[in-house]
Amino acid sequence: MSLGTHNTNIHQEENVTNASAQRLHRRDLVCLMLVFNAVWPRDTRLMLNHLTIHNFALVDHLDLDLSPGMTVVTGETGAGKSIMLDALALTLGNRADAGSVGLHGDKTEIFASFDISRNREAKAWLNKQELNTDDGECILRRVITKEGRSRAFVNGAPCTLADLKTLGETLADIHSQHEHQSLLKRDTHRKLLDEFAAASSLADEVRKLQSEHEQSRVRLADILSSTEEQTARAQLLSYQLEEIDQLALKEGEEAQLSDEQKKLANGETILAACQSAVQLCEGDDNGAAIEQVGHGIQLLTNLDQAELKPVVELLTSAKIQLEEAMTDLQRFSADFDINPERLREVEDRLSAIYELARKHRIQPEGIAELQAGISAELETLQNIDSEAESLETNLAELEQAYLEKAKALSAKRQKAAKKIEKAVTGQLANLGMKGAVFAVQLTRQTSNRLAANGLEDIEFLISTNPGQTPKSLNKIASGGELSRISLAIQVITADTSRVPSLVFDEVDVGIGGGVAEVVGTLLRGLGDRAQIICVTHLAQVAAQGHQHFTVEKSSNGKQATSLVTLLDDEQRVKEIARMLGGLDMTEHSIAHAEEMYQSAQA
Repeated sequence: MSLGTHNTNIHQEENVTNASAQRLHRRDLVCLMLVFNAVWPRDTRLMLNHLTIHNFALVDHLDLDLSPGMTVVTGETGAGKSIMLDALALTLGNRADAGSVGLHGDKTEIFASFDISRNREAKAWLNKQELNTDDGECILRRVITKEGRSRAFVNGAPCTLADLKTLGETLADIHSQHEHQSLLKRDTHRKLLDEFAAASSLADEVRKLQSEHEQSRVRLADILSSTEEQTARAQLLSYQLEEIDQLALKEGEEAQLSDEQKKLANGETILAACQSAVQLCEGDDNGAAIEQVGHGIQLLTNLDQAELKPVVELLTSAKIQLEEAMTDLQRFSADFDINPERLREVEDRLSAIYELARKHRIQPEGIAELQAGISAELETLQNIDSEAESLETNLAELEQAYLEKAKALSAKRQKAAKKIEKAVTGQLANLGMKGAVFAVQLTRQTSNRLAANGLEDIEFLISTNPGQTPKSLNKIASGGELSRISLAIQVITADTSRVPSLVFDEVDVGIGGGVAEVVGTLLRGLGDRAQIICVTHLAQVAAQGHQHFTVEKSSNGKQATSLVTLLDDEQRVKEIARMLGGLDMTEHSIAHAEEMYQSAQA
């Protein structure tokens, strides 16, 4: 049986009664729900809209439509509840395992469609990569083959796994017992604190000033470290420019001299040829060309034939042109001067031009461009001292501006840190971790260089037992505790966090009773601010969902598959009853489940 969904667009009606409100164990939970609903209206434009899975683990094919609010996923242990979350994690940039490819083909394909119409970070990343879309939709695709090869795509364009992971962190955050996509990273701690302090814009200004300062610092260091090289280079350029200036080559001079050299070098030959041509055309003997043409004209004219008149005209024109040509040749020969001294001058000038061109490995016509380039570079090198002075002044100004902004950022962080410590610690008590203390550690930077993220490093710490020194989150041994800590942080920072979809995989392990009801209430409250997807074994949590899926495993004797079903109100009550009392449901367990469900939905 393939994995599928049933009626994914069912809208569930909420029944509100006075009695249901009385089911809450604590009066402050009622107040908390009112605050969530009043302050954090659900935004349907920031969410995971659709998930398609093909041939992944036990999944043959799945098309899953998701709604805003809180979606719960329940089922027996081993039914495959986490398959959807594992598939989603792959589209967000998690590493692939060839062993996850199913039995229904040679590859796994997963599509995740997100609405990013109001997700500024995701849109900014897509715009930078020139992958933006006009309809506000972002589609992630992941393909994994049985050979272990993996490909990733964003809006149809191939991308690296690192890029997919960067984008994925702006779209969804996955929380499980032992693995967190972002809450174990110090960068996330800093980002959450800055957002909570309403200081994100100020932090961006600090990073910009640090970047400008670093660029100026590197440029100044390059200038100072290469002073000797620059001096030697300037001396070489000065010599080269002086050599070119001394040549004083005029535009077109080389071509003009080349023509003159050819004329002077062949002067005697040219003059002899001209004189021979004159002799042939108008010499004293009867064979001169002009005389012979004139004689022909006379003979034809005497014939007095109309048909020959055009021929006579042509010969007459030819005779005139010959006479004009002879006049020009005689003038040229008379003016032509065979000048050996001028020939030597021209050849010496051409030799100097060609020698300079060979030295710089260019054509003679490129000498003018070379001269301009050397002049520009030499001017830059000569101004290097003034540039260094300007950079030193600029560095001082940038450092002063940085320190002003960074100190203002530190003040906001310190103030916000106290607030978030108190709020998260209080929330941990509601989650059954009385005595736990949440702390924000701000450690002053010791480097001499300006830091991109301000004057301090930021890390979230936790102490789970009274008197215990707070430690890093990643040193907490209990997966259940780490899950509740993450949930508490998400609840407190949800109003300022920009991650629109939060995924919780069995964050309620190890809790029950009143604490389980608190967890469910908190998750539902988060669902009014962000999209929540939660895999749970607790009826108290499942009852709080706006949308409810169940996962069941089936087998035909050869292979096992999973079935995902979207439940209506009646089916939800039965599933909650199963979670409360097992497979053998009684009228009492059904009534209990009905009361729990109606109370939670109110």
